[in-house]
Amino acid sequence: MSALKDQLRADLTTAMKARDKETSGTLRMIMTSIGAAEVAGKDRVELSDEQVLAVLTTEAKKRREAAAAFNEGGRTEMAEKERAELAVIVTYLPEQLTAEQISDIVAKAIEQTGAAAEGPRAMGKVMGIVQPQVKGRADGGAVAAEVKKQLG
Repeated sequence: MSALKDQLRADLTTAMKARDKETSGTLRMIMTSIGAAEVAGKDRVELSDEQVLAVLTTEAKKRREAAAAFNEGGRTEMAEKERAELAVIVTYLPEQLTAEQISDIVAKAIEQTGAAAEGPRAMGKVMGIVQPQVKGRADGGAVAAEVKKQLG
């Protein structure tokens, strides 16, 4: 059993006892997503902490995109609800990298691969090195944009 999943389950129980509807509702949705991921495929599997983290990252991304869409559509109350759910999810994610940290990691990867001379064609090579280093700690779109910017 995953330690992160145990923590989520314990926090859900605490939120339910405290009658915190927002937190308990969000944690229920997360637990449902984890359960769905466990039964996906042919056999039921117990997710590792890394896999639970991947589910949390996906859920956080969904909330960010939904909040942006609701804001664009003028549905501020729904956008606030999505942001509140995102705030709960973010507490379980590792600390996110800053733009400067991403820039440093990308610069080192470009230097390591010697991709500066190749320009944008070397993006896949650089991303292959950068992605494992930033997994779960930075948005893939932001990383790709930084790689593109530095490769010219």
